[in-house]
Formats: sequence, C-alpha cells, structure tokens
Amino acid sequence: MSLHIYDTATRQLREFQPLQEGRVGLYICGLTTQGSPHIGHVRFAVAFDILRRWLTIGHAYDVTLVRNVTDIDDKILDKARANDAQWFAWSYEHERQTSDALDLLGVGRPTYEPRATGHVTDMVELMETLIEKGHAYAAPDDSGDVYFDVRSWPAYGELTHQNIDDMEDAADADPRGKRDPRDFALWKGRKSDEPESASWPTPFGRGRPGWHLECSAMARRWLGETFDIHGGGIDLRFPHHENELAQSRAAGMDFARYWMHNGWVTLGGEKMSKSLGNTLAVTEITKTVRPLVLRYYLGAVHYRSTIEYHEGSLDEAAAAVSRIEGFLERALGGAPTAFDAGLPQAFSAAMDDDLNVSGALAVVFDTVREGNIALDEHESAKARELALQVVAMTDVLGVNPYAPEWASDGGDRSGLALGSLVDALIDQRAAARAAKDFAAADRVRDQLAAAGVVVEDTADGARWSLAEATTEQT
Repeated sequence: MSLHIYDTATRQLREFQPLQEGRVGLYICGLTTQGSPHIGHVRFAVAFDILRRWLTIGHAYDVTLVRNVTDIDDKILDKARANDAQWFAWSYEHERQTSDALDLLGVGRPTYEPRATGHVTDMVELMETLIEKGHAYAAPDDSGDVYFDVRSWPAYGELTHQNIDDMEDAADADPRGKRDPRDFALWKGRKSDEPESASWPTPFGRGRPGWHLECSAMARRWLGETFDIHGGGIDLRFPHHENELAQSRAAGMDFARYWMHNGWVTLGGEKMSKSLGNTLAVTEITKTVRPLVLRYYLGAVHYRSTIEYHEGSLDEAAAAVSRIEGFLERALGGAPTAFDAGLPQAFSAAMDDDLNVSGALAVVFDTVREGNIALDEHESAKARELALQVVAMTDVLGVNPYAPEWASDGGDRSGLALGSLVDALIDQRAAARAAKDFAAADRVRDQLAAAGVVVEDTADGARWSLAEATTEQT
C-alpha cells in the first residue's frame, strides 16, 4: 500500500513519494511564544505527531522533523511590555510551558527545534539574495524596513489560488515605504520605543525579522532548499505560508513538495483563540482530565476536520479510552513485553488514505468488540492476539495505554475498571437478548443508563458512551 495525502497547494490527494528513498524531511510551523498554550494551539502538534508516527511505524521512513519556535514577534514584544517583563524572558517562559504541554500530551520531541533568534544570519543572507534578484527592496525612508515585492513574482498566490488584485493589504508593517500595499515585511526596522536587545544589525539598519522570513530561513538551514512536507494550521495558509513559498522560490529554492494543513478547534463555532477569550489551557484541563484522554480527543478526528469543543466532549473521549483500556486489561492483564502482532490491513488502508484516523479508530473498536467476544467464549489466545493488535494500532495514534508517556498521567485504573464493568454488563445484556429474555436485557440497559452510560445498538453490536452532563433549569 502507498500513502496518499491531501496537498493543499494542488488541492488534490497525491501519492506520497519522498525526495530521498527511505527518508522524509518535515517542517512544521511551531507556536509563537506569547502566552500559555491552550488546546486550540496544540491541536496541530498532535495531528502532525500522528503523521510522523505513521511515516515511521507504517512505512519505516527515517523522519527528520523540524518544529520551529517563533521567539521574536510583535505580539511577544507587546505582551512583555504589558506585563513589565523582558521580552526574551517572557518568550522563554512560554516556550517552556509549550514544551511541557506537548510532553504531557505524548507529542514526540522534534529532531530539531530551532529558535528564530538563533538564525538571524541565515535570514539576512536570504534577504540579501532576494534584493539581488530584484524581488525585495529596502524602504526609501531609511527606516530599516525591507519588503518583498509581490508583483515581482508572477506566481504569488499559487498556494492559496488567489489573484493578487483580490488580496488584502499586508498589515504586518507600516505601509509608508511600500511600493504596493500587499508587499510584506522581510525585515522591520527598530522603533524608538522597542528594546535595543530586540534588534540586530543589517546593511539596511538595525531591526528584527519578519515572521515569514524566519520560517523560510530555518527550513532551509535544517532541511535544505527542497524538502518533502510543510505543515501547519489552516489559518497559516495565508498570508504566512503563501509568503514563505513566494520568497523561498523567488530566492531560487524549490522549497516544500507537499503542503498539509490541520483544522481548527472551535468553541461556539469560532476559532479558539486568546483574542476571543475562549481558551482552554492544557494545564487547566489536565487537572481534571487525564492527559491520555485529552490526547485522544484532539487526535480522534481527521486532521483536516474542525473539532467543535462542547461540554461533554471529553466525557465521550474518556469513555472511548476506558473501553480500550477495559478490553486490554481483560485480555492482557498488564503491559505486554512486545506488541508485534502486526497492524490490520483495514487500519493501514485507513491511515494511508490521508491519515483517516476516524476510519482507523473504527478498526480499533471493531477489534475490541471481537476481542471481548473471544474472551466471553474463553478463546484467550485469540483475544490476546487481538489485544496486541489494539496495542499496535493505538501506538500509531499515540494513545497506547501502555506507552511510557502515560505511566504518570494521573490514571488510577478507574478507566480500566469502568471499561471492564460496562463491557461485562453489555455482554450480559447481549446474552439475555439472545435468550429472548428481554425483561432482563432491559434491566441491564436501565442499570447502565442510571449510571450515566448510553448504549447504542448497531449492526456491529452494542456501542457505549458516557451521557453528557445536563443542568436543570429552575
């Protein structure tokens, strides 16, 4: 089987063919370290962690993953000033918080995690190349600003399929020195009210890099002028990724061969963001919800789909995790020393179809159901084999309950106990229905409903979830 991914540049599902056989270069735009991470922030990291796992486990690729840190930015300077803090201290504190949050969610560390401030020389070199090639210019007012000339690059707009005349003005710098209001900043001259430490010398004056220039320079430094996949949130397609692509190709690089973008986490239909005041911090959620459950929740839908957060969302995820853990506890009793049972073909086919995690999880739960039936029929060897397949599949998705990252996730085995008890009662109900003792079957269903467990009868057997909490109105 071959992996196919949806390339947002071509708007097509494309067979993935790496630049170098057996190796994959993957660049992901990381977070701007302006504040504490919420679940909307970290969704991208979970989505691309699953991609990395599938490339590694499913296809045996050697993956070089670069996830940058934007540690100098207008927002960082503004937030630091508002909190009477030095910008670099403010940035580093939130970089650490982000790293801790991703560790908590079982997201693997990148191969390289470059900071923008460590690559200023690379950025100046790239900027000078663009000026030499006639694609960039210094502002004529000696402000130190340098802009990319969008009309000098006829392909500008190719990533998002926009006509340049239909684009909004670039709002990332003062337009006073621009030839065209859509020209974007490669370099921002230092302003009098900004700290001296937030600027670097260039032939055009002291200043700091524009956001777009940062990523092009860091990707080039760590992955070369051509690499396989560039990823990030769907909100980065324009202007950030469009501008990255334009300046990189204008400088003579082929840049990314595939572009992948994950969907948002929304609340009330709106993108979860600090500006909306509807954030849910990872550290706050994990005070009451196991990190494994939160990880499952963020990775359980297709990466390009929007996740709409609502009250009860995490209860549903907790029930799903408990069902997996309950079966594994029944079948294995403890962590297996190895889980090389192999991946079911249907699971691999789903993952190769643009990382269809929903389809892959359907295979996981079908295997759990089949395994529980095997246990009920005292086929322990078959149940163990199926359990090892479940462990292998959940390992790909980053939600293997036996993985070392979950050893201290706050679980007290209550999830295992709940899953085992509910599955046992559902099995009793199934046996009563098979014996046409419908009164007994209804009693079991009522018993589960009273405990907040909803049972849904499907063609593939009964499925269960935790009922959403309701608030009585008076």
